[in-house]
Order: sequence, then structure tokens, then C-alpha cells
Amino acid sequence: MKKIITTSKAPEPIGPYNQAILAGNTLYTSGQIALNPETMLLVLDDIKAETNQVMQNLKAVLEAANMTFENVVKSSIFISNMDDFALINDVYGSYFNEAHAPARETVQVAKLPKNVNVEISMIAMEM
Repeated sequence: MKKIITTSKAPEPIGPYNQAILAGNTLYTSGQIALNPETMLLVLDDIKAETNQVMQNLKAVLEAANMTFENVVKSSIFISNMDDFALINDVYGSYFNEAHAPARETVQVAKLPKNVNVEISMIAMEM
């Protein structure tokens, strides 16, 4: 059974998709960018602030499904410049217990929605 997960604590979708879908015990989040959910303005002060906003958005979506970052089993990180990898990784890593961090890939792409620098999606499971 498929359940749509939504929260006002993360940005509303900017296209024909939902913030997340819970299928059985598995949560699939849509990619999050650094939109502030209160203002719907991008947080682009620097790459660390941008990544932190992305992670806060994902945290809100996970919480709406009664999960935390401990439930995440897979992350996909899309970045516009691989030179930002270390800074993005520092912020991303601060949200996880390194011993139990999820599997992930990080891919440089030509362009992201709204010309942001980072987008992250996750798969989480109820444990």
C-alpha cells in the first residue's frame, strides 16, 4: 500500500510529485533543495548553509513519516560542482552516526532545479 507523506515543515513540491511516498515499510523521499519552507526562498549564502537547509528539509520529511536519519538506508547526492564535495560531506555527515551511515552515491550533474548547488534524496525503512 502506498501512503503520501507531506509536511508544512519542508518546501511544498514545485512540480507533479510528493515530498515522500511510504510503500510498506520503505520511505522514498523526493529530492530536496535548499528552499526555506516558510518563505519558499532559496538559501544560497554558502554551500554549507545550502546543504544544511537541504538536510533540515529532509529531516522534516522523515519526521512526518515518524522516522529519523537513523532509518535512512540510502542517499543520493547530486551536486553541480565536485569541488564542493568536502564541504557538502561535512554538513551531510553531521546528521549521521558514522558507524551506521547509509549507503550513498554522490554525482556531479550539469544543472539542478532553480540552479541550486546540491540536491539530496533518501530511502528510509521503518525498523
